[in-house]
Amino acid sequence: MSTNHSEQKFPEAILFDHDGTLVDTEPIWEAAKKRICEEHGTTWTSEDTKAVLGYSIRATLERLQQVGVDLPLEKIEEKLIAYMHEAFEQASYDFLPGISALLGEIKQAGIPCAIVTNATTSVAQATANKAPAGVFAAIIGDQQTTKPKPDPQPYLMGAEALKADPKNCVAIEDSPSGVRSATAAGMKVIVVPGEVPVPEGEGDLRLRHEELTLEAILNLSNS
Repeated sequence: MSTNHSEQKFPEAILFDHDGTLVDTEPIWEAAKKRICEEHGTTWTSEDTKAVLGYSIRATLERLQQVGVDLPLEKIEEKLIAYMHEAFEQASYDFLPGISALLGEIKQAGIPCAIVTNATTSVAQATANKAPAGVFAAIIGDQQTTKPKPDPQPYLMGAEALKADPKNCVAIEDSPSGVRSATAAGMKVIVVPGEVPVPEGEGDLRLRHEELTLEAILNLSNS
């Protein structure tokens, strides 16, 4: 196909959630949380994971305290991040199906992108480093925001960092809190399958990861 996507007016920018949208690092997070709990004689369950999925890292830290990790929040965070980075050095993970091809299309089209996540900025940066050079011009994570998703602040900050009008942006999300954040920011939202289903009627389009193409995004943003 010879269409020059860079001539398209929309979208001005594309903003991606991180976990469950670009990559599946949840097993790595899960292992780190279970390790902390085991050190403190308690357990982390699948119900605990569901309770904090899509919310800020503070929600995870508070949940760890609630299940019996007897440490201040900042100490729990230090352990969690340290174990995450240790795991990242040992684990092998890649982009979810269809994402690598999409990022290649976006790079060729010259559309600016950002990662917008409630998770740690450093973990999102590690993922950005796996993408084609220059694809992700901004990362908005826990170190940048004061109001995590579902507040619109993260996506508004992402649009601002890319010098784009939020109303001309497309967000790709897998969680209810993320969809609500991007919608409240005024963006069109593509919903991909996640651990916690997004209620019907929320978001503008639903696709599987492998169905994500630049053409699908352009059709949505120009509709």
